[in-house]
Amino acid sequence: MKTPILALAPMAGITDWPMRTLCAEQGCGSTTTEMVSAQGFLQAPNTLNVYKYLLAVHPDEPRPKVQIFGHETGYMAEAAARLSDTGLFSGVDINMGCPAQKVVTSGSGSALMRDLSQCAAIIGAVRKATDLPLSVKMRLGWDDAHINAVELAQIAQDLGADLITVHGRTRMQQYAGSANWLEIAKVKAAVSIPVLCNGDIDSAQSALKALEVTGCDGVAIARGALGNPFVFAEISAALRKEAYIPPTDDEVVATAIRHGQMMLAWKGEHSAVLEMRKHLCWYIHGKRGAARLRTRITAADTMQEVFDLLAQFAALQKSAD
Repeated sequence: MKTPILALAPMAGITDWPMRTLCAEQGCGSTTTEMVSAQGFLQAPNTLNVYKYLLAVHPDEPRPKVQIFGHETGYMAEAAARLSDTGLFSGVDINMGCPAQKVVTSGSGSALMRDLSQCAAIIGAVRKATDLPLSVKMRLGWDDAHINAVELAQIAQDLGADLITVHGRTRMQQYAGSANWLEIAKVKAAVSIPVLCNGDIDSAQSALKALEVTGCDGVAIARGALGNPFVFAEISAALRKEAYIPPTDDEVVATAIRHGQMMLAWKGEHSAVLEMRKHLCWYIHGKRGAARLRTRITAADTMQEVFDLLAQFAALQKSAD
């Protein structure tokens, strides 16, 4: 049996190259960019400059897949072709699962699951436009009355997709309730290409259970990796049947600081401070004094202030032990 794939699922505003790099270092074997509007990418006056942050790939990170979204076949195919030609990416991923209102209103993301003929047109056109591996990310369906992930997965396979990722919720669920891994198991049973299980996976225990229930070829982790790139090391150890030693508070803080340093070098002081706030709150979540530190981080103006606060926080954890 092949070693299960451990993937970082794409997340808007999250899965940039610093996040991808940290996860890859912990054992994540597949990463994907933030989702990119096919039409926006093509129509931007200076495409690669406008999208330089969304599409930035660090030379030292494993090449990620690029995820595109849209509802017009021509735009999706052309964007896939141009992005493939950059040589930056290891594959193309089509988003047919995003539940965000602004994406769905335009007819993109999970709205496509209401029109499987359009899904087929897009997948077929993108397949012809790129020689890179092609994957499709989807949900179970639009709502409980319209579960059609099996049908869409079979369409994707028939049109040449190489891999499918299924989030175990419908669009109408958003992120509420529990992911339905049994429905994902039906998708896995219906196709022969690899299927990744996505939804409610945030530990070795949940990953192993998801693999057992679904029979999938791997897991794609999204929210479970927020402030916790270590989750990939934890799952990797479990798959090897080895003991896992969680990171110490010092190690968590050191990783958070390194994350901030990468962001600072990449985006500069102002943007780094703003963007790191959410990440830092995830890193310290559940730890002693986290609420007070969140308030102080929000008021910080420089990354050095943030780093000093984190160092003080690490010292506090030690003194309280």
